[in-house]
Amino acid sequence: MINYNPLWETMNNRKITTYALIKKHGIPSSTINSLKHNKNIMMYTLERLCSILNCTADEVVKFEDDKKKT
Repeated sequence: MINYNPLWETMNNRKITTYALIKKHGIPSSTINSLKHNKNIMMYTLERLCSILNCTADEVVKFEDDKKKT
């Protein structure tokens, strides 16, 4: 399962808002919505986010095991 919680922490640390991603960097609001709902994004978008935030992919997304533990 995809989880973008690291993105929000990285953005907070870098003092970059979703508004700045949309208005200053041209990230579509639909992409922000996908990120907020842990939906898939294009690798190109991940690359752009990493470039904008000056970070690595693991500071944007983490993959979690979606198997339920019993």
